[in-house]
Amino acid sequence: MAKYKRILLKLSGQALAGDANFGVDAERVRELAGEIAEVARAGVQLGLVVGGGNFFRGVAAAAKEMDRVTADHMGMLATVINALALQDALEQRGVQTRVMTAIEMRQVAEPYIRRRAIRHLEKGRLVIFAAGTSNPYFSTDTAAALRALEIRAEVMAKGTRVDGVYDKDPLKNDDAVLYPEISYVEVLSKALGVIDGTAVAMCRDNRLPMIVFNLNVPGNIMRVAMGEPTGTTIR
Repeated sequence: MAKYKRILLKLSGQALAGDANFGVDAERVRELAGEIAEVARAGVQLGLVVGGGNFFRGVAAAAKEMDRVTADHMGMLATVINALALQDALEQRGVQTRVMTAIEMRQVAEPYIRRRAIRHLEKGRLVIFAAGTSNPYFSTDTAAALRALEIRAEVMAKGTRVDGVYDKDPLKNDDAVLYPEISYVEVLSKALGVIDGTAVAMCRDNRLPMIVFNLNVPGNIMRVAMGEPTGTTIR
């Protein structure tokens, strides 16, 4: 039986690109949708926030010359593309899914309304929150923390390319040490960059636990939902 009734799952946009550096890898999206669908069928109410790096990093060089607000709005639109791709893959697996956007685009998705989002979850629908918070200067990690608090999720889980929170970047340092559990204050004071500091501070102030885990290990999303020791817990 699942440990959590309601989870906010944060996925990086890069996770949808698979081995490519740009765009959506259809096979990888199908694999992720399959794992997420299993968790949904286990009775867990799932909210998803997905990043846009798989599209936006492809134009990052050009964006350096842009106004920051304009560049951030481009990144928000990239998250909508990813949300629609995930919605399609999930619905092909029989999971009722709604995309809700912080920037209104009614022909594409529902506008984000907190009470409606909670109602969707209560009815067993999976909700994908797109377009960040609609505000520039905020990361999708922060958007995920905000949505997790708004929908009263029991935990925010972030899927990454590494096994959890390390004392230094494990992709660059072979001697990096994994923390099975760490406090919000330590993550912030040590500037451990696997998750945005604003998101950590929000979760700290509202006592929302966070789990950082490796999304590339099959079955890890279900392990998180079941409460099995996976990655790093921040509390």
